[in-house]
Amino acid sequence: MIISVASGKGGTGKTTVAVNLALSIDNCVQFLDCDVEEPNAHLFLKPEINEKIKASVPIPEIDESKCTFCGKCQKICAYNAIAIISKTKDRNGGALIFPHLCHSCGGCALLCPEKAINEVNKEIGIIETGTIPAGKCHNIQFAHGRLNIGEIMSPPLIRQVKGYINPTHTTIIDAPPGTSCPVIAAVDGSDFCLLVTEPTPFGLNDLVLAVEVLKKLNIFYAVIINRSDIGDEGVETYCRDNSIPIIMRIPFDRDIAFLYSKGIPLVKEKEEYIKKFRDMFSEIEELVISNPIK
Repeated sequence: MIISVASGKGGTGKTTVAVNLALSIDNCVQFLDCDVEEPNAHLFLKPEINEKIKASVPIPEIDESKCTFCGKCQKICAYNAIAIISKTKDRNGGALIFPHLCHSCGGCALLCPEKAINEVNKEIGIIETGTIPAGKCHNIQFAHGRLNIGEIMSPPLIRQVKGYINPTHTTIIDAPPGTSCPVIAAVDGSDFCLLVTEPTPFGLNDLVLAVEVLKKLNIFYAVIINRSDIGDEGVETYCRDNSIPIIMRIPFDRDIAFLYSKGIPLVKEKEEYIKKFRDMFSEIEELVISNPIK
């Protein structure tokens, strides 16, 4: 089973939930941190990293000795990653590639009539894998991605991190915050998604957006309210009116904040939360089995 943990906005406690869920359940567990622009689950899980793999994507490279500057590659590129200056009797032709705009579709190389375009690998980040000593199943498998500074597209790296999903394990995916393309890349294919929110107007607004995304992706979901005893009743009312299950409420607790600031998982110091996360996992299993969507 693949469980993604997401949130409509940052700072709701998404990583806290993902980490403590992974540490609590007895199943063979795998943890994938897909928040590749700012991965931080390793600060709490402290994995032993045993492999670092360079991640790359293909981008076009034009051989101008073969190119006739016909412009067909420019026309097919929906993202304006190629600019062609046509060759005339008064000027030489030219070709420009904008690697950060390229989506690696390969259409330009396929369409080029002169076979003047080859694809070369462009490094976008690294993937680190390792293990976390825990649980009854020896170790928790761990992987996360780190996007290179300056890269503007994280979904290709997220998809490569998800390539390490082990179907024999319960996989916990810590998704990026928000509702844009990186989140969709992270949660797509999940059996279930936990939406972590907070009881504020901002929390409610972004929760509604996240729910709409999951409906489009046909992924069943439930809500966790963090800092549940502050704010207002807007989130509770929205969930009740829309029959969205709330499967955990975490109070605003100074001890929890202190543990977080020290990089200590909640379940390591507050053992009562182990049962709460295990009970939540059992509820997720029941919801997945009875899920009417799939």
